[in-house]
Amino acid sequence: MVKKSQLHLLDNNTTNHLADTFKILGDPTRIKILTLLSSNEMCVCDIAATLQMGQSAISHQLRILRGARLVKFRREGKEAWYSLDDDHVVTLMNQGLQHILHA
Repeated sequence: MVKKSQLHLLDNNTTNHLADTFKILGDPTRIKILTLLSSNEMCVCDIAATLQMGQSAISHQLRILRGARLVKFRREGKEAWYSLDDDHVVTLMNQGLQHILHA
């Protein structure tokens, strides 16, 4: 973990990567997907049904989340099952939620 006093030492590459992560988290559909996956591993069809969206739209968002290492998947036959990549994702979401509720 980077200490508050070390934040000014971030290099450009790290700063850009952090900004990209926040951009990805800035989409309401992606937040909804991450919220669903915070409690259960789910397949695309179940995420789509829960969010009342098409499977192709959900797959597109999951590809973006996978690219950012926020979710991971495993294959079971023809289905892909998605889950959060690690506990850092929940921490990010909880910190953001605490920040907006603090106001």
